[in-house]
Amino acid sequence: MATIQWFPGHMAKAKREVQEKLKLVDFVIELVDARAPESSQNPMLQQVLQDKPKMMVLMKKDLADPSITEEWLHYYKNKQIPALSIDVQNKQDIQGIVQLAKEMGKEKREKLQKKGIRPRPARAMIIGIPNVGKSTLINRLANKKIAKTGDRPGVTTAQQWIKVKKDFELLDTPGILWPKFEDEMVGLRLAAIGTIKDQILSLDDVAVFIINYLKEHYPNVLEQRFKVDESMNEIVGIFEHIGKLRGCLESGGHINFEKTADVIIRDLRGGRLGRLTFEQPTNE
Repeated sequence: MATIQWFPGHMAKAKREVQEKLKLVDFVIELVDARAPESSQNPMLQQVLQDKPKMMVLMKKDLADPSITEEWLHYYKNKQIPALSIDVQNKQDIQGIVQLAKEMGKEKREKLQKKGIRPRPARAMIIGIPNVGKSTLINRLANKKIAKTGDRPGVTTAQQWIKVKKDFELLDTPGILWPKFEDEMVGLRLAAIGTIKDQILSLDDVAVFIINYLKEHYPNVLEQRFKVDESMNEIVGIFEHIGKLRGCLESGGHINFEKTADVIIRDLRGGRLGRLTFEQPTNE
């Protein structure tokens, strides 16, 4: 597969805005998808952020493999990056972000107090690639509907300050995707979990990636959901088996591979395959 290019003009503008607003905030809250924390991180933004303190928030932990999420939290801790995993519907998890933000803003407040300046709330910029759940999280933090939400990547387009109780203020930014995926696997992981638009990659390729990944890492899921056992190795045979099982047939009893791919992808995104994670931290 060739390098996937996807860099609309509004993303370039958003990058410039992030660079300009960075000096207004004390730290950055970067959101990633707990099912693919590295692939859903924006390498372009890392260059922009440079030495700005950062908190990592692993979103959608309720869809991710809990043991691997723990590995990721440990990985960030080793890199001395504060990190936590959240389910956006869990009040305690939301409170965990507020608490960590207060801790991260503490140093700044103390500096201002020493100078005799009345401390202001901690200020953070919230960033993440499109469709990672940023708008929903902001609404939960502010406890009211502020950000537009939608399952269409890139619904949030403008920047705005949002007050989170008296504790801190958030600067929202548009979801920013990087200019291209150098690594085919990054594109496939993001397509599998529904982070990038379905038009960008072939759904057949995405479904094949999911099946191969499950065969290697979660064979019990394949067996329970699709009755695929270890003796089935040919990907075409597996597709035919799943297609028959789920009634993805055309006239003459032939398997409709496109429909079968759609079933596999929908089952994954709908959480019907259980809690899965598509990458593990590299041992550093």
